[in-house]
Amino acid sequence: MKIVMVSIPSLHFFRWVNQLKDTEHEIYWFDITGMSKQVSRINWLHQKNNWKLKWDYPGRQFVKNKFPKLYKTIQIVNEYNTEAVFEAFISEIQPDVVHSFALYLSCSPILKTMNKYPKLKWVYSSWGSDLYYFQNESLYLKDIQAVLPRINYLFTDCNRDYEIAKNHGFKGVFLGVFPGGGGFELERMEKYKLPLIARKTILIKGFQGRSGRVLSVLKAVEQISSRLKDYKIKVFGSDKEVIEYVKKRPIQNWNNFTILGKISHEEVLQLMGEALYYIGNSNSDGMPNTLLEAICMGAIPIQSNPGGATEEIITNNVNGILIEDCESIEKIVESIENALKMNTLAEVQKYNFEEIALKIEYKVIEKAVREKYLEIM
Repeated sequence: MKIVMVSIPSLHFFRWVNQLKDTEHEIYWFDITGMSKQVSRINWLHQKNNWKLKWDYPGRQFVKNKFPKLYKTIQIVNEYNTEAVFEAFISEIQPDVVHSFALYLSCSPILKTMNKYPKLKWVYSSWGSDLYYFQNESLYLKDIQAVLPRINYLFTDCNRDYEIAKNHGFKGVFLGVFPGGGGFELERMEKYKLPLIARKTILIKGFQGRSGRVLSVLKAVEQISSRLKDYKIKVFGSDKEVIEYVKKRPIQNWNNFTILGKISHEEVLQLMGEALYYIGNSNSDGMPNTLLEAICMGAIPIQSNPGGATEEIITNNVNGILIEDCESIEKIVESIENALKMNTLAEVQKYNFEEIALKIEYKVIEKAVREKYLEIM
């Protein structure tokens, strides 16, 4: 089967598409941004990238950074039309299937072309906030309701989003729930895992921005400082807003507190492997990959539950703790304290490994995903 993958250049996409390496499928990647160079980690497939600019003129990045309005004006005439380039690519390749990752990024920009080829099968993978958050934005909802009736096959990372897709016009074949970036290499991750008795870290995902709500977590942590003095508290992936907040608070002077900005994926895994608890808090997400990774690494999860997605794998006070109100400092305090009171951590860790981690192991997911592509044929 000849498949054109349409996506931004992202780690999740690279991990997903690599599941199809060494199959009989002929795979092409259309970089929807048109700006990436050749990507070595997926050098086994055909890559259509670096097509967007008519002229990559000297000083372009300087103009973009210093004179954004001028840059935008220049780009009106300096960029090729996405629909036109994609349609020419489809005409050249003659694929059996187009697979788009993220609706507003990789479906909406090619909808007109896909409507010109109604018999061309179209697969859509919903990622994170793709449907849950953007259904509440009128312009994005218009795109959602225009795209979904044309979609033939759907992958999601949680059951919640399948229900949302049906509510907004999807009538095709549901291929199932899978981690957005494919499965997890448990054997490779094992080297970072400390025994439960050696874990003294509370690890916190440091995102704020549009959907992250780490500031609520930090405020909650500050309120129960005396309860946390025997733990190392580490925040990772912190953006500028979070770092500036910490600079103004007494928490920055705690001997047991560390805040980190962007770090490598390997460093994240290492932190998770030493964490007793992992806290992730947001107002919108699908099934967070960082949550699944933390579970695979043996950390006890404390996680927000937007739209009920997280409760698909976490039963509150059984195999983790749910944060039911991501904005409420009081509720987050309660969630952390409930986690600290759990006296069956070894059982929770064992359950999460056997009932969750083993079921999302890389080879397990790879086999299932390959079978799903055969259903499309």
